[in-house]
Amino acid sequence: MNSDIVLKVENVSKRYEIGVKKTSSGGLRHVLEEGLQNIIRWRPGKQKERIDSPRDFWALRDISFEVKEGDVLGIVGRNGAGKSTLLKILSRITQPTEGRVRIRGRVASLLEVGTGFHPELTGRENVFLNGTILGMTRKEISRKFDAIVAFSEIDQFIDTPVKKYSSGMYVRLAFAVAAHLDPEILVVDEVLAVGDAQFQKKCLGKMESVSKEGRTVLFVSHSMPTITALCHQALLLDQGRIKRIDAVSKVVLDYYGATQSGAATVLYTERNHRETEPIGDHYVCLVAASTIDDEGKSQVEIDIERGLGIEVDYEVLEKRSVDPVVNLHFFTADGVCAFISMPPPIKAPAPGKYRARCLIPKNFLNEGAYFVSVGIASFEKGTVVHAWQPHSLMFNIRDQNETTVTRSGYHGALPGAVRPQLNWELGGI
Repeated sequence: MNSDIVLKVENVSKRYEIGVKKTSSGGLRHVLEEGLQNIIRWRPGKQKERIDSPRDFWALRDISFEVKEGDVLGIVGRNGAGKSTLLKILSRITQPTEGRVRIRGRVASLLEVGTGFHPELTGRENVFLNGTILGMTRKEISRKFDAIVAFSEIDQFIDTPVKKYSSGMYVRLAFAVAAHLDPEILVVDEVLAVGDAQFQKKCLGKMESVSKEGRTVLFVSHSMPTITALCHQALLLDQGRIKRIDAVSKVVLDYYGATQSGAATVLYTERNHRETEPIGDHYVCLVAASTIDDEGKSQVEIDIERGLGIEVDYEVLEKRSVDPVVNLHFFTADGVCAFISMPPPIKAPAPGKYRARCLIPKNFLNEGAYFVSVGIASFEKGTVVHAWQPHSLMFNIRDQNETTVTRSGYHGALPGAVRPQLNWELGGI
């Protein structure tokens, strides 16, 4: 491997056998029979090509990529795409069926709550056990022990057996150990979702500082704002294969296109569909939300020189004196709320389906990725939230020009979430 590459995955595949194998008491005979079956299943004369059994399930197929030192790689995909299997192989928990993984440096993994913890041992004892497994000396662990406990915020329970910990306490201590024991590669799965919002923010800040120190982070999450804020690049898995490795904004667009109904549309469950609970209450619920261009076409890539719109379909279920108000919260890729917009209310609408459309003029939003959270609320006596769906939509504003040229003659990129062309009045005083 090149000196700056710390992880190289070469044609990795992982096969599982569906169903339960029958055990045999034949001893050596059973082993020989199984070995013979494996030989028969290989195609003669063709290396590494095999005839699959109907019971074979390939969780990963022909995965190849490289990660450089200091990179933060986001791994995204639908449930069952192979993300957790890939992380288990990278963490050396399981072996690939085919291919190989080359790693330079120590790997620390946080794949599920309490990974590597012994339930009968105390938190203190598990810190030393986990650190030893990661290759640290007792002296090194002792030097970092106070920082680990302080970060986990469970100092009063550090001498309590971890079997008595809540899932949140497990996560706090497990992440603190993994992040503070100086691994060259830190592997983190969606497990951080178990913690509270404040601790998640703390963990993300720690992973960012870890990457700035030149260490590598592999991060799996279904939260696209978190992926875009933290990662340099992203890898999209689809049915066990790599669909795309690219800049985060481009991969996230592909992810949304693969997981939503339509390129830029999210459909919610309506009241007459009982498979899952609809988003809303007994008064009003969301039906659909979509991103459109200035011609009304569903789009996730919008040119900065063209306007765009957000459409929200909702259903009023009963007539009341209060009026439901659709509200849109626009977030930048790093999770900062750029602005909130709400329309004038419709007074006491009759039961039925309605559509609200928010139109955004051209050259208002700056170049980059944006997320939209959709809500419906009423404000007659305080604020009552009837429906709320965070980060429902994602779209990307694209500037075709290599450098931005403003009316003032400035050339170059502009900072900020918005870049409106406001009216100015100039004159002598």
